[in-house]
Amino acid sequence: MSDVIRQAMDSATAWVRDHQDEARYTDSVATARLESGLRVSVSGPSGELLATDMPKAVGGGASAISPGWAFRAAAAACVLSLATMRAAQQAIDGFRCEVDVDSESDDRGILGLDESVPAGPLSVRIVVRMSASAAGREQLGAIATWAVEHCPVSESLARQVPVTIDVTPGRSQR
Repeated sequence: MSDVIRQAMDSATAWVRDHQDEARYTDSVATARLESGLRVSVSGPSGELLATDMPKAVGGGASAISPGWAFRAAAAACVLSLATMRAAQQAIDGFRCEVDVDSESDDRGILGLDESVPAGPLSVRIVVRMSASAAGREQLGAIATWAVEHCPVSESLARQVPVTIDVTPGRSQR
């Protein structure tokens, strides 16, 4: 499997180097629609589907993952994917990896009780557990750092990303 990943990475890297004017693009849209209560269905242009719900404590039904957990899950999956890609690029045999992402939050922020408290996480912790038959701790640490720095989800946590809000008239499609 790592050969397939390495070959795909080599091909993608070569293509982007040769077509740098096409490297920047708009990512595919995720469209959220309210199903009922606070349960939300999120769909993508190629049939992607994700359901979320808020906890019962804030009026949700707790029938699906919360958006905050989806965010942490996205970071964990992304860091793991990038670490695996980097290990494949470096031809590291027997690479194994697990990633945990947790965060510390303060409900006063999301509930709007204290404007000085952020609505999002106060801090995020990424724990990367990895091993490989022929890689030492230093090389694995470098892979973990590279993965976190190159994962679009975790990297965006480390910098202020501009956010534009467009409100358009229209009817929700239920």
